[in-house]
Amino acid sequence: MSTARLNAYTASPKAMKAMIALNDFVENCGLEHSLLELVKMRASQINGCAYCLHMHSTDARKQGESEMRLYLLDAWRESSLYSERERAALAWTEALTRLSETRAPDADYAEMARHFSEEEQVNLTVAINMINSWNRIAVGFRSQHPKH
Repeated sequence: MSTARLNAYTASPKAMKAMIALNDFVENCGLEHSLLELVKMRASQINGCAYCLHMHSTDARKQGESEMRLYLLDAWRESSLYSERERAALAWTEALTRLSETRAPDADYAEMARHFSEEEQVNLTVAINMINSWNRIAVGFRSQHPKH
């Protein structure tokens, strides 16, 4: 277990206000909230962000997401529980979250583009960037999730 390093909200309120503004855009960009929660969960799994995993699994459950889909998210490629649109978003999430390894493959982009309009492609990409930014803040500063 790690110890919190600092509170980003008190250390730099202006920076966190900007993060929250972009986050508000993502939450209201028109993409399905269920899809956004899966994207947030998957990126947070890859980045090892316990704080974000706690938050987004709680939020997903409140929005009606099934326990089974949350449990199997790490193995989504082998599961039939996710729609083609969700699978395309999850592949794109992995490609961008692991950018230094994947270089955002053409095949992942093409599959994502089949299921999302151009505007949705940008919004999804911003959403992926947003959760990766939150992960880096939470992991970097060792944000602590609630104990329940």
